[in-house]
Amino acid sequence: MASLAKNAAVTAVFEELGEVGILFYRTLKNLFRRPREHRILLQQLEEIGVRSLPVVSLTAAFGGLVFGLQTYIGFHRYIGPGSESYGGPIISLGLSKELIPILVGLMISGRVGSSMAAQIGSMKITEQIDALHSLGANPIRYLVVPRTIAAFFMLPCLTLYGDIIGIACGFFYNTVIMGVNRTIYLQNTLRYLELWDVASGLIKAATFGVVIAIIGCWQGLKTEGGAEGVGRATTRTVVLSSISILILNFFLSKILPATLTR
Repeated sequence: MASLAKNAAVTAVFEELGEVGILFYRTLKNLFRRPREHRILLQQLEEIGVRSLPVVSLTAAFGGLVFGLQTYIGFHRYIGPGSESYGGPIISLGLSKELIPILVGLMISGRVGSSMAAQIGSMKITEQIDALHSLGANPIRYLVVPRTIAAFFMLPCLTLYGDIIGIACGFFYNTVIMGVNRTIYLQNTLRYLELWDVASGLIKAATFGVVIAIIGCWQGLKTEGGAEGVGRATTRTVVLSSISILILNFFLSKILPATLTR
């Protein structure tokens, strides 16, 4: 019995991966087909980008502050007083390549991914998606494609915005609050931080955006069971998106080169 349950669980996992893969393939196939849903795309750009600015601002600000705090403590304790001004490149590198893309992805999966699942799930249980089929409309092109495009473009923009805020807050904590030499701090940051460090974080963010949109739409399209089913879909969207972001971040960090200069 235990082996049967284990096999059933493994089979269910591969079935769900297959469903996500098929939805992603169908989304790519409909990406450049006409007619394009420009109105829905603009709405999603606003929903994912503009309306996420407050939560991204707070997340990036306190992420930069706490990372600046821990970097200062590390240099002060293990290298010695006076070495704290050399922590700028570490703060900027860690924020732009790892911390900000992950935090932005997790925040957007909770705020936007769950919203996508709830919206499409509500349409599914009220048979609006069946109505689209009966009218000859393609639900993938009408619902999934605009959300995927918007997430693909807006996640890097939010990440770049978060990079600026996070690095500025790390600089503020070290130079203003702790009195670190700002000239040396800035010189080392500009000397060692490469454009590729920021670009690799933006590549990760774009990937996370596609993952969040596809998982949110997938869960919405397979919603069943009324309002309770919508609740389950939103919860699963947040959990699966968050886990996928953390797993993908590791593999992207391994695949993307550490630097483009030798």
